[in-house]
Amino acid sequence: MDVQVLTEYFQRYGAVVIFVIVFLEYLNLPGFPSGVVMPLAGIWAYQGNIGFITALTLSVIAGLCGSWVLYFAGWYGGDFVLKKYVKKFPKQKEIIDKTIERVRTKGYLGIFVGKLIPVLRTIISIPAGVLKVKFTGYTIASTLGILVWNFVFVGAGYLFGETVLEILA
Repeated sequence: MDVQVLTEYFQRYGAVVIFVIVFLEYLNLPGFPSGVVMPLAGIWAYQGNIGFITALTLSVIAGLCGSWVLYFAGWYGGDFVLKKYVKKFPKQKEIIDKTIERVRTKGYLGIFVGKLIPVLRTIISIPAGVLKVKFTGYTIASTLGILVWNFVFVGAGYLFGETVLEILA
């Protein structure tokens, strides 16, 4: 999905696009890179189509909902989900093993920091579910990490406005 298509979606469907695309991105689906989606939401806010706080809030809620889906897939599917995931994305086995260990040893701090690292930030939800991390603590740590990550990217789009769009195009 390229910048032009995303821009058209933003213009045609409004704020719901921010939620849907960020939600899908947090499910770690290919084609929805946060480095493109989030700055576009910021640019959209910069252009006055939506408030910055609204764009950021929608992105955080969408990110949290996507993270919850993977968390519960890990919680209820456990090893089955991990085996299927590794089979589909074999290059990520090593990072998943490291992520499980990070969640095991660092707990909520590991989840928070994990939400700030590309690729790991979406994958960490599955091991957290597999390890049956308390949902409330997981949600708080995830929300804080998602807020920081999304603030940087949505904020970059808002702060740099049209310049970001030109760079991405």
